Amino acid sequence: MHRAIAMAISFALSAAVAAQTGPDGDAASAQALAREKDEAAIAYKLTPTVFRVTDQRSAFDVNLRGNKGPHTFWVGHYQRGSEFQQTRAGYEREIEIPNGRIVAGGQYATRGFFGGSVTMEWGRPVFGIVGIGRTNLKEYYNLDFDPNDAVRFGLGWRLSEQTTVQLFQVRDDRAQPGNRVTHLSVRTRPSSRTRITVDVFRRSGWNYDGDEAQVVRATGVGVTLDYDRYFARLTWDPRVNFSGNDMMRFSLGMRF
Repeated sequence: MHRAIAMAISFALSAAVAAQTGPDGDAASAQALAREKDEAAIAYKLTPTVFRVTDQRSAFDVNLRGNKGPHTFWVGHYQRGSEFQQTRAGYEREIEIPNGRIVAGGQYATRGFFGGSVTMEWGRPVFGIVGIGRTNLKEYYNLDFDPNDAVRFGLGWRLSEQTTVQLFQVRDDRAQPGNRVTHLSVRTRPSSRTRITVDVFRRSGWNYDGDEAQVVRATGVGVTLDYDRYFARLTWDPRVNFSGNDMMRFSLGMRF
């Protein structure tokens, strides 16, 4: 009698294990493994860019960016004929905080340049933006097109899961104090496969290249279209980097 009961219990346990490792159990395990693989994978973004500048040779840049969780790294190279070239590498880390996030990073470039920045966003759905950037003031072609040695402040609003609006200013407080760029940026996702970003910016300050400082007042705009893995960006940037030149830049890249 006891032996029959033990055999029945053993059979029931075997059936339960078989049920868990059956078709449904295998599917669940496969999904879990797929999620772990996706989390472990590095998402790459390749961005080649062409620059057309008045009173200057055309130039190109290529940047490879990788992202894994809160970690982001990149390597890139900028070249303007035989006049100027510079290779760079950088890293940044996103840190989640209650009701917001902090992004801190640094970048090294040939010609002895090093810079870093820290930016914080706090609040939901309306959030504040504050940040600061510093460099060692070595020679560097500024591909951010905002002052590097600067403070950043502004506001953002997440209207929905698909749309975010930001209004912020980047103000030089070290290299060329008073130079500033104000951005109004709208990012929206009209469908699961498409994202559109529009950035209108106002550059105000002075150009110190000549014997006398010249007033700079110019408004530019950039439009980015993302579709699946691919994206294109076109930007008109008058008085780029507070110089006397205007720039048109075009990027066409992909994520993989």
